[in-house]
Amino acid sequence: MLDRYAVMGFPISHSLSPVIHQQFAEQTGQKISYEAIEVRPESFDQAVEEFFHAGGQGINCTVPLKELAFKKADQLTERAKFSGAVNTLKRMEDGSLLGDNTDGIGLMTDLCKNLGLSLAGKRILVLGAGGATRGILGPLLEARPECLFLANRTIEKAQKLKAVFAPLGALDVSTYEDLLGNKFDLIINATSASLSGDVPPLPNGILAKQAVCYDLAYSKKPTAFTVWGKEKGAVLSVGGLGMLIEQAAQAFYIWRSVRPDTKPVVNKINTAGRH
Repeated sequence: MLDRYAVMGFPISHSLSPVIHQQFAEQTGQKISYEAIEVRPESFDQAVEEFFHAGGQGINCTVPLKELAFKKADQLTERAKFSGAVNTLKRMEDGSLLGDNTDGIGLMTDLCKNLGLSLAGKRILVLGAGGATRGILGPLLEARPECLFLANRTIEKAQKLKAVFAPLGALDVSTYEDLLGNKFDLIINATSASLSGDVPPLPNGILAKQAVCYDLAYSKKPTAFTVWGKEKGAVLSVGGLGMLIEQAAQAFYIWRSVRPDTKPVVNKINTAGRH
């Protein structure tokens, strides 16, 4: 009998998680099955209970379920508590659910190890103040940038996050319009707008020389934000495939206590062309 795992989200058909986890399992000799299950927010509680009741061992949660997974977990890791969002659920031996968030470490590993960037002393801008953003702000602040800006359509949501993360460092918050006059070395898109072909209304001239654009979202075609980055002159403008692989490796380790080698999987994607 294979141990059963899944990724839940809406939409979910584009997910590469089943392929990635299957590669991890083959590489490490783990006998698991991993599937993608489309789950709408209103059905999330029931879907989780049915999955674990049927013998499931772990779930990854993606948009728009991360904050619901946070509420569903019986216990939380420290980074999940800060994030207010959970992307990894693990069924413990006593049947309780552990919630973790591997997004931040996944992003940092991709940015610093795979892409070779140094974030210390850099000016960083994060777009959007939803669940995806909550998972990455802690590690970004710990990287000691010169400044970290958080821009959102409504300033109130960004201000709430500023208060939550104050113990870790200073966060500048702004509307998109008020970014005019600032320049950034790294812009991270954490909104889901990119998948539907939209880009937040950013003012012109906000990319510094040698700036990098990074979209947490990914798709087979370049996302609207990565296209925007290239058009505006970023030296590198990529989607979140590397982050997806790295956060998946962390989740795999939480579930199986075996750490897969991400390099072959990252290389496969790079060979196919990262967007």
